[in-house]
Amino acid sequence: MSATLDTVLNHIDASLDAALDRLCGLLRIPSVSTDPAHASDVQACAEHAADLLRAAGLDATVHQTQGHPMVVATGGDPKGPHVLYYGHYDVQPADPVELWDTAPFEPTIVGEGDERRIVCRGAADDKGQLMMFVEALRAWHEVGGGTPLRVTVLLEGEEESGSPSLDPFLEAHRDALSPDVCVVSDTGMWDRQTPAITTMLRGMVYLDVTLHGPSHDLHSGMYGGAVVNPINELTRVLGGLHDENGRVTIDGFYDGVREPASAEQWRALEFDEAAFLGSAGLTTSTGEAGRSVLERIWSRPTLDLNGIFGGYTGEGAKTVIAAQASAKLSCRLVPGQDPEAIEASIKAHLEARTPEGCTWTIVGHGCNPAIEVSTDSPWLHAAVDALGTEFDNDTVLCGCGGSIPVVGSFQSILGAQSLLIGFGLDDDRVHSPNEKFDLMCFHRGIRSHAAVAEALAGVGAPTT
Repeated sequence: MSATLDTVLNHIDASLDAALDRLCGLLRIPSVSTDPAHASDVQACAEHAADLLRAAGLDATVHQTQGHPMVVATGGDPKGPHVLYYGHYDVQPADPVELWDTAPFEPTIVGEGDERRIVCRGAADDKGQLMMFVEALRAWHEVGGGTPLRVTVLLEGEEESGSPSLDPFLEAHRDALSPDVCVVSDTGMWDRQTPAITTMLRGMVYLDVTLHGPSHDLHSGMYGGAVVNPINELTRVLGGLHDENGRVTIDGFYDGVREPASAEQWRALEFDEAAFLGSAGLTTSTGEAGRSVLERIWSRPTLDLNGIFGGYTGEGAKTVIAAQASAKLSCRLVPGQDPEAIEASIKAHLEARTPEGCTWTIVGHGCNPAIEVSTDSPWLHAAVDALGTEFDNDTVLCGCGGSIPVVGSFQSILGAQSLLIGFGLDDDRVHSPNEKFDLMCFHRGIRSHAAVAEALAGVGAPTT
């Protein structure tokens, strides 16, 4: 560790309360990208994020797109290696709001000592995480003479709504954005004392499906038993998407799926299955038969219903046969699967099972392949070494059940590999009520990003 880095780390420690205040200011903006009612909030959040980047010594610009804005900031040492930092400032809806213990967009500190955590929508996904590298860059700017890297920061406002503007933006700004390596902080640690770098991400297919029946809602006493009921029929069709062994019944769903080379290493990680399930209030694991929990969430494809609705859902009774019923359906995909082929197969599966007298409306909301990141990279080795200065435990190279489509776009459009260095925990309740982010993770994440920046500067441009 250099004397300059030591100064930067001491400044981070001394400025933690101010950093937390800045995070709270960002969290208070309800930047829900999927809801048009929050479009002005998303714009306001982009402007606020740009101001934070300017305060970190970077030249920041808010770029308008066909959807929500992209924030791009540049600066640092022009002679250093070019590192692109990515995060997203948009968040999931807070619904169901009644299940929150506190107001979802009013950051609240709970707990004591090392158990303190900030509760708010976006705390872990991804405002808390992106603010870690912003604060690290700020510390380098304030006391380190500037970061030793040529820095570009890209903050997206559509990650939670399918990123429709991302690839066109990357294509249009390819020359300016193309880095030596990307740093993405939207993943997790192995545990509170063990850092992790994610090397495998599952892909995604997401569909809205609606089954239409009668022309309008009908009285169930007058019509029940004589006409098709879309809710009954939709649940019947969806109930057949898995067999008794937990495998998906879509034709061709497992085409191309291969066994991961790192499965043996995963078994050596001594994964605490009971604690993992306990964080979700469960005691029993389910899913594809014959597979461990880590295999199921890291290297096996899935199909899940994320929402189902139709007919009357208010208080009390209303005897009605609904005109239609809908569901939201997502697949997490693994390397070797073709997302477009999977999407087409799902549509064909549903169409082939169309109940008599019914029709489908099927709308796609994202179709992205799984990602594998090279572990044979000087950038990754440098990051591992830097994390070793902050943590006593060795860094775990792991998979992730989630999807971060931008990593694939960075590979295919910018020609760059990514370092997925995240500090979330399994119990952060991401996308759920009472989302939280441990303050210890926030603090150590800032310190880690500061150390990783110096380590990456020591690598220089890769040789070919």
